[in-house]
Amino acid sequence: MTIAFGIDRLLADPALRKPLEGKRVALLAHPASVTADLTHSIDALVAAGIDVTAVFGPQHGVRGDLQDNMMESPDFTDPTYGMPVFSLYGEVRRPSGQSMHTFDVMLVDLQDLGCRIYTYVTTLLYVLEAAAAHGKGVWVLDRPNPAGRPVEGTLLQPGWESFVGAGPMVMRHGLTMGEMGHWFIRHFGLDVEYRVIEMEGWQPDGPGFGWPTERVWINPSPNAANLNMARAYAGTVMVEGATLSEGRGTTRPLELFGAPDIDAKGVIAEMQRLAPGWLAGCRLRDIWFEPTFHKHMKVLNNGVFIHAEGGWYDHAAFRPWRVQALGFKAIRSLYPDYPIWRGKDFKYEYTDDVLAIDVINGGTGLREWVDDAAAEAGDLDALAGPDEAAWRAEIADLLIYD
Repeated sequence: MTIAFGIDRLLADPALRKPLEGKRVALLAHPASVTADLTHSIDALVAAGIDVTAVFGPQHGVRGDLQDNMMESPDFTDPTYGMPVFSLYGEVRRPSGQSMHTFDVMLVDLQDLGCRIYTYVTTLLYVLEAAAAHGKGVWVLDRPNPAGRPVEGTLLQPGWESFVGAGPMVMRHGLTMGEMGHWFIRHFGLDVEYRVIEMEGWQPDGPGFGWPTERVWINPSPNAANLNMARAYAGTVMVEGATLSEGRGTTRPLELFGAPDIDAKGVIAEMQRLAPGWLAGCRLRDIWFEPTFHKHMKVLNNGVFIHAEGGWYDHAAFRPWRVQALGFKAIRSLYPDYPIWRGKDFKYEYTDDVLAIDVINGGTGLREWVDDAAAEAGDLDALAGPDEAAWRAEIADLLIYD
């Protein structure tokens, strides 16, 4: 069955577009906002006669030109159409009142990765809150969750909300952007005109296990280079809170972790000793790499590459959050005094006086488990398992495609 994303259905069906007649329309987009024939959504919507009056860009920008993390994008004027392009990762994170007056309905066409920390979901929440305050409509042109339906991780704890933690959800949330919008509206009690232009034919457990095999992969952000990264990301993103390299400055960022002063073969062996069951569904390979920028730049690193692909991949068994937690635990076991965590002087996503690893996990539980020499795999399962079950129950009635 051919799969049609939200943008493709909107363009193909005049009845879906009819409510936009006479409306000023904004588009929230990035480089992966393309149609089935790889036309960018801005061009396709304008060609379809929709009155696009403004464009908004999330982290890394509409053009995806800023590769490193936490790099801000400026506002600018679109050189082709002359419309304003507003950055939601620059001087503001939330749409300003001025920008909200440029449209009546915002179309959100963002490819997500299915992970709480990937900031496009937070941007969706901020857009919904601004739309509720200003009486605007929001339509999500839905796209697949490439990580599929599995959920994993602990729930974000009260008081740990941030730009990488929009609310009490687990790390690997299992929802599409359209479904996430429904959860935000319910959880935060928002009164907003909201609509999802659903996909047609998307089967979360079909071929590709979330990502349709007939669609090419386009980076939604510069370091989201392929499907393997999307699958591993709910674990490897935690390395942003560590002194280890997550591979930024290499061609395979966020698919690996390493440092100049660890023995990767030893780390893999210790991971297999500590919790072999957590390594199901993937294959670990020791590697050498030298980042051209970022952590451990221009220094030879020994690392672990996570292959959630090929014949080793088992979609139901793979648990990236636990795999990466186990990597930290193995390093702590082998090198008890190793300075794994970045300090409070590193302001992760503009937070103050907290450790980045705790911001990422929405609480202190994972770090404390890693650093507790007596803690075993079952202790982390006992921490995360009830949260995962609670999240599955909470979202069960929001799943559009099951």
